[in-house]
Amino acid sequence: MKLRFILFIPAIIWFIITTVLLVLPGPDIPTISFLDIIYFDKWVHAGLFGGLTLLFSYPFLKANRAAKKLLIYIAILSALYGVALEYVQKYAAIERDFDYFDMLADGVGCLISCWFCLYLKKRFVNKAEVK
Repeated sequence: MKLRFILFIPAIIWFIITTVLLVLPGPDIPTISFLDIIYFDKWVHAGLFGGLTLLFSYPFLKANRAAKKLLIYIAILSALYGVALEYVQKYAAIERDFDYFDMLADGVGCLISCWFCLYLKKRFVNKAEVK
């Protein structure tokens, strides 16, 4: 199957949403004290970057062009984007905090998503090739 640009549109939209959310000025983000107890911010980071990895991997899985190496590269690039956005928060965003644990959460989200994509490839895509 041929790679089609339309399959990348959800990933591009998610990329834009992630960027906007992470560079919003600090006072524009609501704070709810009980969410700090469960480290909600870290879960959000893991979800945003796990979603980014999954959505950029999907077109390659769908087109049956998802090599293991490619899926790993997508996860690494997504995690590096998370690191870059932390530095944007530090130097360019208004009243945002630089946090190494946010970077770790971004990487964990990417890792989990990469593992899931590799599982999908092994489970479904490779079986489709055999038939």
